Amino acid sequence: MADKYTPRKPGTRPMKPQTDRAGRLKLNPPRKQFLDPEVEQLTEERARLANHGVRPRMERPQVRPRTEGWEQRTDSEGRPKLEFKQPRVTQPAQHLADMNMSEREAKVKELGLPAFRARQLSTHYFSHYTTDPAEMTDLPADKRDELAETFFPHLLTEVRRIETEDRQTIKFLWKLFDGVLVESVLMRYQNRITLCVSSQAGCGMNCPFCATGQAGLTRNLSTAEIVDQIVAANRVIADGQLGKPEGARDIERVSNVVFMGMGEPLANYRRVMNSIHRMVDDAPEGLGMSARNITVSTVGLVPAINKLAAEGIPVTFALSLHAPDNELRDQMIPVNSRWDADEALDAAHNYYIQTGRRVSIEYA
Repeated sequence: MADKYTPRKPGTRPMKPQTDRAGRLKLNPPRKQFLDPEVEQLTEERARLANHGVRPRMERPQVRPRTEGWEQRTDSEGRPKLEFKQPRVTQPAQHLADMNMSEREAKVKELGLPAFRARQLSTHYFSHYTTDPAEMTDLPADKRDELAETFFPHLLTEVRRIETEDRQTIKFLWKLFDGVLVESVLMRYQNRITLCVSSQAGCGMNCPFCATGQAGLTRNLSTAEIVDQIVAANRVIADGQLGKPEGARDIERVSNVVFMGMGEPLANYRRVMNSIHRMVDDAPEGLGMSARNITVSTVGLVPAINKLAAEGIPVTFALSLHAPDNELRDQMIPVNSRWDADEALDAAHNYYIQTGRRVSIEYA
């Protein structure tokens, strides 16, 4: 009969493996009366393998990435340059996706129309993925152009797209109103459609292995510029331009969003959170997505991680750790000099405690 498992009592320490004077694992002598020769031989082999090559912990070789050829932008004192605030630049015109429903209703009233027109406009954008006044036949004909001009300033222009042969992955290059370029990637899987979105033009985190980080921060994207990447992707899906693998679920819109494109999402905290609200708000106020299908990735801006944990929106959280020790992480993730690996991991653990959501740890 197998021994009954007895859980360890709270507050007691787990048993440490016994070692001999040479530091090798010490196994209890086998009870020969219960072992046949074949099992005894296996036990001895396991002991030999367990002791093979054991060294003191600090002498074990560490796998380290190659860093030759890495270049970083530095400040006047030669330290890696970090940019948490965007330069003073012109912002895009206000868009319907920048506003909550009450703000949309107030804007509609300014144009001399009843508040319910705001819900109609929201339905066209978030459910029909259109900003074309000709398709908004439920709006007054003499007001359609004015409403479209007021609520839907042009945000994204497709410059180029790269598709896989099966068309199940499409990478978009978008030009924003000021000529700045950003990317997003649309991917279809068997049971979901995922869009990787950008939250900034460039990035101020200066990670030496990242081309975007080496470009520096141009500006933050607006709430609507983030949301419009999703709406544009939904148009592509609705038009049948995204390939579909055999046996895949019939999904006709983006089901999952990952903030893993250009930029550090938590350095553009307010607009990223506003965009998440537009994603999870029920139609017609928003896209009606599940917060659990949205992933926010960060290199470790600890105060913003703690702030995110208190938001009450259970998005999936991912920490770009890339290295477990501070010496190596200082080289790979310059923000580690501000908040080190232990602080970042503590914040990630706090996020789990506060939300109950799984935390992903990312390595390049």
